[in-house]
Amino acid sequence: MSEGLEVTKNECLTQEKKEPPLNSEPMTHDDKPPKSTSSSSGKQKNPSKVDILLKHAGDAPIMSKRKWTVDRTKKISWVADFIKKYIKSDPSESLFLYVNQSFAPAPDTDLGSIFDCFGSDGKLVLHYCRTQAWG
Repeated sequence: MSEGLEVTKNECLTQEKKEPPLNSEPMTHDDKPPKSTSSSSGKQKNPSKVDILLKHAGDAPIMSKRKWTVDRTKKISWVADFIKKYIKSDPSESLFLYVNQSFAPAPDTDLGSIFDCFGSDGKLVLHYCRTQAWG
């Protein structure tokens, strides 16, 4: 029986040492396996929260921290108020928020529903500015 096991081991070793055929093409970037990420396929870690990425536009001040995790039930108006406080803007000053640089959502819209429709790569990108820019 020990001889049979040795033969099997040798066969396995020879199979592992096989080289690829000579006519095989080099590996392109499309053939590479996908990189593993901490989140699986862009899904959120916590389903009751959404990741938002806040980007400035126009003359709006730049926020030092751009990525935030926020409760899905928060409203767009809450985000606008939060940004105003963070950039130390006067509460009476106007602030415009845009989704994907295209439209301004209604102030009473939940972040969760906007994320479900317009989120990509596990985050929702919101642009903020002091004057009207898009839409």
